[in-house]
Amino acid sequence: MMLTETALGIELGSTRIKAVLIDRNHRPIASGSHEWENRLENGVWTYTMEDIHRGVQACYADLKRDVREKLGVTLTEVGAIGVSGMMHGYLPFDAESRPLTEFRTWRNTMTGEAAAALTELFGFNIPQRWSIAHLYQAMLRGEKHLPRLAHLTTVAGYIHTLLTGERVLGIGEASGMFPIDSAALDYDQGMMAKFDALVAEKGYPWRLRDVLPAVRVAGEAAGALTAEGAAFLDPEGDLKPGIPFAPPEGDAGTGMAATNSVAARTGNVSAGTSDFAMIVVEKLPRVHREIDMVTTPAGLPVAMVHCNNCTSDINAWVGLLGEFAEAIGAKIGKGELFTLLFNRALEGEKDCGGLMSYNYLSGEGVTDLDAGRPVFARTPDARLTLANFMRTHLLSALATLKIGLDILTREEQVPIDKLYGHGGYFKTPGVGQRMLSAAVGAPVSVMETAGEGGPYGMALLAAYRLWKQDNEPLEAYLNNKVFAGAKASTLMADETDIAGFAAFLERYRNGLAVEKAAIETL
Repeated sequence: MMLTETALGIELGSTRIKAVLIDRNHRPIASGSHEWENRLENGVWTYTMEDIHRGVQACYADLKRDVREKLGVTLTEVGAIGVSGMMHGYLPFDAESRPLTEFRTWRNTMTGEAAAALTELFGFNIPQRWSIAHLYQAMLRGEKHLPRLAHLTTVAGYIHTLLTGERVLGIGEASGMFPIDSAALDYDQGMMAKFDALVAEKGYPWRLRDVLPAVRVAGEAAGALTAEGAAFLDPEGDLKPGIPFAPPEGDAGTGMAATNSVAARTGNVSAGTSDFAMIVVEKLPRVHREIDMVTTPAGLPVAMVHCNNCTSDINAWVGLLGEFAEAIGAKIGKGELFTLLFNRALEGEKDCGGLMSYNYLSGEGVTDLDAGRPVFARTPDARLTLANFMRTHLLSALATLKIGLDILTREEQVPIDKLYGHGGYFKTPGVGQRMLSAAVGAPVSVMETAGEGGPYGMALLAAYRLWKQDNEPLEAYLNNKVFAGAKASTLMADETDIAGFAAFLERYRNGLAVEKAAIETL
C-alpha cells in the first residue's frame, strides 16, 4: 500500500503514549505505544521534559516496528499527522523555547484562588486545571519566571511545535486553556480584555494574546513536519519531512471524534486515568462549578463533566491481586487478569453489599476536594466478596462523574440522544458499559474501535485535514465516510442495576466526610 494514503494520530495520554495509523478507509492498520506515569514531585503532579521526549520517540519506534511487521515496509512517510494529549495544565516557555517551570499537569489542584476569581470576573466557569487558572495563580504567587514568559501551551501543543515549528492549537484543545467564542471560532475577546485589565498593574511585558497559541479549527492547515521534527521523531533518519499536520487537539476532542460525538445532542464518556463526559449542547447552560464549557474540534459548544480520578485505584488493586497470583504460582497475564476481575464484578450485589471505595488519588473539583487519599471502607455486616469488591471499585470510578452529570441532565435539562463509551474502562466487553448505563439510566454504545480511543480520533482528524471535500463539515465527514457502516454494541442496564447504582451513590455522597477526614489526617 502507499504510505501517503494513511493518516497518523499520536496521543500523549496519562498512562500511555499511543500512535495509531489508519488507511484510506479509516481502519487502524498499525499502532505503537509507550507506558509512562506522572510523578508527584514537591507537591506537583508532573512529567519531566525527558519523559515527554523519550516517550514520544519510544512510541513512534514501536509504531515503526509494527508497520514493518504487519506491512513489510519501512515507515518513511504518511499522508498527514496529528498530535493530541492531556488537556489543560501549565507549560510556560521563554523566548528561546526553554521551559520556565516544571510541567504542571491537569491533575494538580493548586489553583483554587485563581479559578474562583476568574470565574467571578468572566461569569464563566474556570476549572482549576485550566491553563489560565495556572497562569493567574502563578501571578498571585508572584512567581519570578513571569516577566520572561513568551509562550504558554499544552503538551500536545508543545510536541506539535517541536515537530512543525508552528505555535497553534486546535480549537477544542485551546478551549481548555482559555474560554472560546464559538461564533468567532477564537478566544473570547471580551474575557481576554478583562484579564489583561485585571493584571495590567503587574507590568508584565506581554499581553495574554501574545503568549497563547493561535487557534485553528479541524480541517485547517497547521504546518508541516520540519527536517528537525523528523529527526526528533525518528532518530534513525527514515522519516521524510514535509508531511502536513492537523491542528493539535486535546484528548476530549479526540474522544469525540473517535465516537462520532461531534454533533449537537450527542455525547461520550471517556474513562481511563481520568473520566469525563462530553455533551454537545444547543444552548449554553448556566454557570456551574462542576460543568466546564469547551468545544468540539469544529468549535461547537460542549458541556463537560471532568473528574480527575477514574481507573488508577482499580489498576492498583488489580496489581496487588496480580502479585498474589504470582506468589502462589498462578501465571496469568495482565490483560487476562483485568478481564477476569471485571467480569467477576457482574456477579456482585447491585449495591456492592455494604462496601465503599473513594478512588481519589488526587484532588477532585466536582466534590470540592483539593487533594486525594484512596480509601476502601466497609461496615461490619458488609459482604466482603471478590465480586462485591470489584463492583465497588468499578462503581466508585463513575460516582463523581454521575454527581456532575445529574446537574447537567436534571437541573439544566440538557437532552442526550446518544451516549458512547471509550477508553480502558470499557475494554472488557459489556462490563464497564453496563456500569455506565446503570449510572446514567440510558443505553450506552461502544464501537469496535473504542479500544483505540483518542489516538484513533486524532488519526481521524488528520484524515479529515487530508481528505475532506471543500466546506465538508466534520460531522458529515465522520457520519458519511467513517462511521456509516461502523459496528457498535449497545447495552441498557436493567432496573436492578440502576437501582443498585442509585443506592451505592447515596451512600457514596453520605460518606464523603470519610474521604475529607482521610485527606486531613493521612
